[in-house]
Amino acid sequence: MGHSMSFAGKVWRLLVGIKDGLVLVFMLLFFMALFAVLSARPSPGQVRDGALMLDLDGFIVEERAEIDPVQALLSQDAPVQEFEARELVRAIDAAVGDERINAVVLDLTAFLGGGQVHLQEVGEALDRVRKAEKPVFAYGLAYSDSSLMLAAHADEVWMDPLGLAYITGPGGTVLMYKDLIGKLNINPKVYRVGAYKAAVEPYLRSEFSDEARSNIQPIFDTRWEEWKAHVKAARPQSNIDLVANDSVTYVQSSNGDLAQAAVDAGLVDKLGTYEEFGARVAEVAGEGQTDKPGDFAQNDLGVWLAANPPSTDGKKIALVNIAGVIVDGDAGPGTAGGDRIADLLKNGLDDDYDGLVVRVDSGGGSALASEKMRLAIQMYRDKDIPVAVSFANVAASGGYWVASASDRIFAQPETVTGSIGVFGFLPTFENSLSEIGVATDRFTTTPLSAQPDTIGGFTPEVDAVIQSSVERIYDKFLTIVAENRGMTTEAVHEMAQGQVWDGGAARQKGLIDQFGGLQDAAAWVAEQGEANEDGFHLVRLGSAPDPYQSLIRQLLTSDTKTNFLQTGLTGHIAVGQRAAMGRVASDMERIVNGTGVQAYCEVCPMDMRAQDLSKGQKLLQQFAGLIAR
Repeated sequence: MGHSMSFAGKVWRLLVGIKDGLVLVFMLLFFMALFAVLSARPSPGQVRDGALMLDLDGFIVEERAEIDPVQALLSQDAPVQEFEARELVRAIDAAVGDERINAVVLDLTAFLGGGQVHLQEVGEALDRVRKAEKPVFAYGLAYSDSSLMLAAHADEVWMDPLGLAYITGPGGTVLMYKDLIGKLNINPKVYRVGAYKAAVEPYLRSEFSDEARSNIQPIFDTRWEEWKAHVKAARPQSNIDLVANDSVTYVQSSNGDLAQAAVDAGLVDKLGTYEEFGARVAEVAGEGQTDKPGDFAQNDLGVWLAANPPSTDGKKIALVNIAGVIVDGDAGPGTAGGDRIADLLKNGLDDDYDGLVVRVDSGGGSALASEKMRLAIQMYRDKDIPVAVSFANVAASGGYWVASASDRIFAQPETVTGSIGVFGFLPTFENSLSEIGVATDRFTTTPLSAQPDTIGGFTPEVDAVIQSSVERIYDKFLTIVAENRGMTTEAVHEMAQGQVWDGGAARQKGLIDQFGGLQDAAAWVAEQGEANEDGFHLVRLGSAPDPYQSLIRQLLTSDTKTNFLQTGLTGHIAVGQRAAMGRVASDMERIVNGTGVQAYCEVCPMDMRAQDLSKGQKLLQQFAGLIAR
């Protein structure tokens, strides 16, 4: 009996081994086939006479986040599309003078948004197309603030007859966790400097303090005024005040026909199906290659970018992106890993650049990582290489710390900056354990023995040490800013303490030097380095963006456009719900894990990103799994 069981076990193990081997072979074959598919890059020879088609089914971002292809394939999940604003502007500008392109088309059906600075940059590029007497067409189903800001730059704005357009204005909900933390009996140990460092208030209060609110609200007010001015300038006939401030009258003015209401309010020009829209575009761009209704001659963004690579003329100016949360380590792109970016900068010192431009779109994060990057940037200045920093949507706290190592700072009026301050959040769980009958005891030789102890709680000596370290880092922050901006530390402290500012206020206070975008910063660097005489081009530090990333997204990402066509406004709401859940997940991680010492602007207006959706989707799936049980 024993021998037969042993023989059966060996046979079973052999079969399992064969099965595992076959699985491995099939996986290898699959990845080989996938590699062959992904190797088929867009060819410049595929460009044809017709329209430049910008199917923006995702987000406009500063830096596209990379996907781990193996993890994505195993999970069958990938973030939605991300379009780098810089690439979109390059593609649109290339269309201005190219005779093969006779129109630009924006498909905003599944557009999910982008930062206000990025939208403005793309909008200005679209204006250059119109100035060249090439029409811009836009089509959408549910127009909201972001899509309206882009569509305002079109000659003809079309919408589905069952669609709608609405304006919410800047704003957002911040979840406050004081009562939850109390119910869980977590002891929130908070260490901070400054009356305005509101990043920790969601964990300590049920509503923001008067100091925090009085500092933050003007940021949203300024953004709102800038948005209205931008849209009104591009589309003077739009009745923004009616749509935004009297939505009931707006809806009832056309007997509840939301699409017609959008036309009457001047937000939209024409109503029609996508096929009707395509037929109109075909009148300008030419007929498509298929008999499919609504097809028109068009060029895909990827093909067009391949046909129009970045310029390599003139002298070289290095460009480095600091985008996303600043963290320790090698994270990114899409997240600003301090070690990764510092190494990119150090390696770039060997390439004889005539200048450096640092593009920042970050609310900060790790103080240690911020300092590593600042020191790496300072190495260029030490070699008399001119350095300029260009702020995008947000460049606050750690994002401003990094920018201090520069000769000149450029920003836009909509940019949110400042938040010069640091904090630490380290929860302890002695009260939670006591609630379930668990006590702790210690053997010590000094007041710091077995400390810091997040399970048994901190001693007063530990609190004093941590608070002192936070204050020291804050003093370091003040000193860095003061030395680089030609101020006293007392003057910097007066405008610091975690306060945030829009670009206009920041310029008045001397935190930035002038208004302008990335190209303005690059032109200034070129002028300082006398590179403008021979022309210049930007060289992005680091490996070139992986051309296969977008294809991986296309293979694995659900059909966002189909979902939006089916759900309209509710699709927009569902996207916002998933993003909000993603932020809840991030907040819960901080509650459980703490943050360490951070130079981070928690309350800066941050635009929704694909990472929020991905994290929120996973959290919702976990909830669904619990309910299903």
